[in-house]
This record gives sequence, structure tokens and C-alpha cells, in this order.
Amino acid sequence: MVGRILTSEDCMAEGAAWLAKAEPRFAHALELTGTPPLRRRDDGFAQLLSAIVSQQVSTHAARAIWGRMEDAGLTTPAAVLAADDATLRAPGLSGQKMRYARALASAGIDFDALRTLPDADVTRILVEVPGIGRWTAEIYAMFSLGRADVFAPADLALQESARRLFGLQDRPREAALRTMAAAWSPWRTVAAGLLWAYYRVETDREGII
Repeated sequence: MVGRILTSEDCMAEGAAWLAKAEPRFAHALELTGTPPLRRRDDGFAQLLSAIVSQQVSTHAARAIWGRMEDAGLTTPAAVLAADDATLRAPGLSGQKMRYARALASAGIDFDALRTLPDADVTRILVEVPGIGRWTAEIYAMFSLGRADVFAPADLALQESARRLFGLQDRPREAALRTMAAAWSPWRTVAAGLLWAYYRVETDREGII
């Protein structure tokens, strides 16, 4: 069963207000940051391919490589599968990322069907593709599918933000933060947005592209 879908800034405001009432620390964060933005993105093959391109490179480099991919028309499964190594390497893909791009292109994912599947099934399907880990799958569900109750506890900025906001001695690891986030349901995506916004205020750095 698909839960709440974030479709507007009003949805974010509703979720932020719920979190602030349920947890005083979120109320403090909300006073500093305001309602986090919706940040919806397109869904589909190109969005996931862009996520693969962005792995382990700077934001600037990722945008440059993806721009060259778009210019070369390498943003569809058919184009990726038809391209030889030299064509995929030219925009800046490494050998590993070429393998991941081809794996995604040949996975046969029904992206329209993902829109109607439960969050757990979306993650399960996506992580079966080489190069797509749980973090990428959860970010896709949050931003591309607009799911209101997904969290990405492997995200380092979320971990550091939670440490600062909740006054923890150490940065919570993935399992610990996932357990913490259970209390923020049914608005875990909005909680992540608040934590990223708080991270930006605290460190003057962006937590996510």
C-alpha cells in the first residue's frame, strides 16, 4: 500500500508542524530553518542513471559529466545499450560506472509501476541493480516518487545533523539512525528535509545535491 505522497509545499508544512509538535528538537530546527523545500525531481531511468553518475565525485564534476551525457543523448536505456565503451567513456564515465549504466539499462524496470508500489518494494527492486544501493533507492523514493515516510539513514549529513540536533556524543550509524527515525513516521521524508536544512544552517554546507 502506497502512503502519503508529497505534492506541494503545504504537505511539507503539514509534516514539519507534526514533527515539531511530536519532538521539541524538531521545533527548534524548524525555528532556525523554516519549512524545508519539497525538492521533487523527475522519476524514471534518467534520474537513476544521473544518481549513478554522481557517485563518488564532486557535485561540480557530476553536473559536468551528466551535462555531457545529456548532450550525447545517453539518457535512455536504448542509447546506453547501443553505445560502445568509447562513447560511454567520452562524457567521463569510469569503467565501473559504464557497467552500472548498462546494468540499469538492461534491468527492465517498469518505472511507471514503481509509482504504485509500496516503499519497501520500490527499494527491493532498485537495489537488485548493480550500482544502486539502499541510499540511492531511498533518495529516489523520497524525491522522485514523493513518498512522505522514507528515510535514508546511511546519509552522512543526516547522521551528523542528528548528532548535533539531538546532542549525541557520536554520530549515529545507519542502524541506530533508522531506529531513531521510526518515531518520526509518518513524516520521515520531511524529517530528513528538516535535518538537511539544519545541517546547512549549522555547517553552511549543503547536505544533498
